[in-house]
Amino acid sequence: MKEIPIIYENDEILVINKPAGLAVQGGHGIKNPMDQLLAQQLGAKVYPVHRLDKETSGLLVVARTASAAGLWTRLIASGQVKKEYQALCFGLVQGLKAESALGKTGRLTQQVRVAGEGKSAETFYRVAGVFPAESCLQWESELPREEGKQTALPPKAPISLLELTLGTGRTHQIRIHLSQAGCPILADDKHGNFKVNKLIRKTLGIKTLQLAATRLTLPLEGRPATFQVPLPPHMASALEALSQGRVE
Repeated sequence: MKEIPIIYENDEILVINKPAGLAVQGGHGIKNPMDQLLAQQLGAKVYPVHRLDKETSGLLVVARTASAAGLWTRLIASGQVKKEYQALCFGLVQGLKAESALGKTGRLTQQVRVAGEGKSAETFYRVAGVFPAESCLQWESELPREEGKQTALPPKAPISLLELTLGTGRTHQIRIHLSQAGCPILADDKHGNFKVNKLIRKTLGIKTLQLAATRLTLPLEGRPATFQVPLPPHMASALEALSQGRVE
């Protein structure tokens, strides 16, 4: 495997750009996790400060020491680290209309379940792009609701590009919130819509979760420092395939 890209480093931390398909830490059935590969790359043990899902690519903070990991874990918990994502979704957040959705902002606050218990969660979104159904996917009838996952999706639903900011950091929070809001992330086989994913895999070649952590703001040397990476290749190619129908 290629070396993991390092975006920034100092004596305490590294900011890396994790590829999709790479687990952050080891566990049952997980081979070659990020922390092991990065330790081999650097010749020293590393300590993940927070996590990204295996299929989510993007910016991640990794500490060089256990004490630095404790410090940065507290900084993240206190809200001093701002994490921003982009996602391609099937449909629009409920209540939005395709002709007027572009640029709209909002807040999702549904509870998510963590270890079987409902926890408060907060996700902020902005609609950065809308791709009309006529130029990508055609639906002849309403897709049925999958119990416990998301509301029914309308026929000829557009695809939307959302910019997302976390208010809390629950497990799978963005994926769950968007599914609950009626616009599941494309290629999300755990929280999304299986029928949609099967169709977009066939028609658009989209096979990898369309979610990436592209912007990260950290408190460094007494002031905020922002790091940004472009969309990963699998999302950039999906956007290119949809670009003919984009609403400007």
